[in-house]
Amino acid sequence: MLNEGAYKAAYDERARLSCPFEKAILSRCAECGLARKFSIAEREAVACEAAVARENCLTLHGLLHQNAAFVLRLTHPGEPLPHAKEIKVQCGGLLGIKRLFDQEALVVENIHALTGEIQSRYGTLQDVPYQEVIKAVASYEGRRRR
Repeated sequence: MLNEGAYKAAYDERARLSCPFEKAILSRCAECGLARKFSIAEREAVACEAAVARENCLTLHGLLHQNAAFVLRLTHPGEPLPHAKEIKVQCGGLLGIKRLFDQEALVVENIHALTGEIQSRYGTLQDVPYQEVIKAVASYEGRRRR
């Protein structure tokens, strides 16, 4: 049996720059050129290789959460989300942003490149038309249980 305290200590040591979109990457709905996957015990985790890129992703992640609060019917928006809702925010949100640039997109190939594309087109991460992105969050369906 794994000691959760030991796991958390090992995770913190290996993932000094933990990836905010870790669940999206591990569920294979998105990839990132700066993501570094690693394993601890029998669990997979993802870390970021660049501090500035991680800050951009943290900002984008926060904005997706903030804008998706209503559609996910969150009564306490600041609290951590259950896994299924977090997947909807991460996968649906990233896919919704990708579809602003490419209507036919089915996956996000590079989250870091996507944040750069957002900044070059809209200027800042805050200026994205989130009302369009949130439609993708609302309609995103995760994998079905077997």
